[in-house]
Amino acid sequence: MSRNQLDQETSPYLLQHKDNPVHWRAWNRDALDEAESSGKPILLSIGYTACHWCHVMNHESFSDAEIAGVINENFIPIKVDREERPDIDQIYQTAASVSGVQGGWPLTAFLTPTGEPFMIGTYFQPGQFKALLGQILELQQDDGGKIAEHTANVNAALLNLWGRDLRGPMSDQPLDAAALRIGQRYDIFYGGMTGQPKFPNFAHIEVLLRTFLRTGVSQFNTLVNITLGAISMGGIYDHIGGGIHRYATDERWLIPHFEKMLTDNALFVNALLLSWQYDRNPLFQVRIEETIAWVLREMRVEDGFATSLDADTDGEEGRYYVWSEAEIDAALAGTASQRFKQVYNVAANGLHQGLNILNRIGPQSLFLMNQADEQLFAKQREMLLAVRNRRTPPQRDDKVLADANGMMIAALARAGAAFRHPAWTATAIKAFAFVEKALGDGDRLSHSWRNGKRSKEGFSDDYAHMINAALALWETSGDKRYLRRAQAWTHTLNEHYWDIQNGGYFSTADDADPLITRPRPVFDNAMPCANGLMPGLLAKLFLATMDQQYRARSNAAIEAFSGEMGRAYISMPSYLNSLDTMVQTLQIVIVGPFDNSKTQELVNAVLGRSLPAGTMMVVDPGEKLPEGHPATGKTMQGGVPTAYVCYRMACAEPITNPVTLSQALQMPFRIAMPAQQPMPAPMGQA
Repeated sequence: MSRNQLDQETSPYLLQHKDNPVHWRAWNRDALDEAESSGKPILLSIGYTACHWCHVMNHESFSDAEIAGVINENFIPIKVDREERPDIDQIYQTAASVSGVQGGWPLTAFLTPTGEPFMIGTYFQPGQFKALLGQILELQQDDGGKIAEHTANVNAALLNLWGRDLRGPMSDQPLDAAALRIGQRYDIFYGGMTGQPKFPNFAHIEVLLRTFLRTGVSQFNTLVNITLGAISMGGIYDHIGGGIHRYATDERWLIPHFEKMLTDNALFVNALLLSWQYDRNPLFQVRIEETIAWVLREMRVEDGFATSLDADTDGEEGRYYVWSEAEIDAALAGTASQRFKQVYNVAANGLHQGLNILNRIGPQSLFLMNQADEQLFAKQREMLLAVRNRRTPPQRDDKVLADANGMMIAALARAGAAFRHPAWTATAIKAFAFVEKALGDGDRLSHSWRNGKRSKEGFSDDYAHMINAALALWETSGDKRYLRRAQAWTHTLNEHYWDIQNGGYFSTADDADPLITRPRPVFDNAMPCANGLMPGLLAKLFLATMDQQYRARSNAAIEAFSGEMGRAYISMPSYLNSLDTMVQTLQIVIVGPFDNSKTQELVNAVLGRSLPAGTMMVVDPGEKLPEGHPATGKTMQGGVPTAYVCYRMACAEPITNPVTLSQALQMPFRIAMPAQQPMPAPMGQA
């Protein structure tokens, strides 16, 4: 007898629906076989724990006995956690897009018994949804030909998107042009893309910063600072607890959608760090410290990190984070609350249903007014945090995801090294070990872990982000175990995910359960995708090992999507950043014992600079570099640790003074090459 089967799942999102009268199944072979054998269409509902409108539709429609009865009798209902199965979400969100439908969550899709979509929408009010169910049944009974025609068109569109040849020659020419076109779409007052809602696309910000570092055109850096500053001071930032919310519904970053994601905050820390390493903006350092403090305080799951915090508390969006003026007065009694209210824009009638979203946008809120004020505000924020901690907290999705954890591990490793904060570094090391153990099986990765159970398969994004984390730990710790782990995961990725016909990486492995298509995305969504990240990571592996296979695969990964650049540059920022890494081919080689104090002074000089396209390698004086490495034969000068800045496969004169090294790495730079060494071509053009 059919029943709701979600009580057997571990996903917090699926468990939210285990008591629905709808007879939900998870996406698995049994559910798909049942659909095929019964001939019933599939009702596919995709969401995630922190999704506000998913909760609304759950309460309004999926908890309604009448609606559930119609669904159970006529459909095979399947629930999917998009964070647990990003491959399924990607396919059907893209199917919505090629059908002319604006996607989002919850995604509500009606599929043929074999999984092809013929009608897709998002949130529906109960009356609309009830009527839609009837329309779908009529369509199936009266016009099967129309369904077949639509599914054929969608399948053709998906094949055209992910299956066609997009290859072209590698060239660095698109870099500056794409950055200019992105910059032209930026809001010069509040940063980010013009219009609303505003998402903090940190890969775009990195494109702008890299372009400034490469060219010296200051307008790009101005846009970076405007954007990061506005996010840091706006309501999208949690001024009491630290960290950012998902996105802002307005152009000034004042009114957020209140969910908090691990991925967004990892990217936020990384973007702030890259900018701070150039400008030393004290605001950005404070926001890094506060955001990491929030992650360590609220997002730990054993030694890994949870996925998200919900937007809702007791069915009300944002209530955990907003304040009435009276609540502020009561919490800050006797501590100059009037000054706090002025600076944080507290009013009797706030922006969120009369309540206040704390922010520091406006002339009265300029950061670092004076030390005494800021110290008082810090104490007042601690008082408000203590009050907030007594409220009902939003639900935490405590899944541990390999890709999201890789992003946070890399951010912690680099921030810990740059700020010489050993606790952050230690946390990154522990989290990496946890992911290896909980989500690893030999050289294979699973995507998701919760309560001792891990998912069956990993995705290319999992490997790319964990490879990035491994390289970050190798560079900052000098431990070659992390380099070997990055190489092993890269081998798995190349073996099981590479598209032999057209190049690039599929999202799913060649031995994964088949879906209606095999996505091969190069467009970034909420986080950088594998096809955007891997060309740059492969280039860094080549510089570390001189293994020509990495060089060839890096070039092939870039060439796989070069034909798409002119049309879709705005959707490919991480791909642009990888291309920049390949063009720069920048490596700093430090010859000296890693634990030597003079070596560490040189290491700290490198880590203190914004070098997103660069890599650093510390070589013991007795260690032999791989054959063909530009620093082969380089030694310590005068018996002291020595740095060599190698640019486009040739090394500059030796540097032993950390101040001189720091100055040499102040981008944009044009290093002085020895007279007998002409400046070589970039990696992909050699």
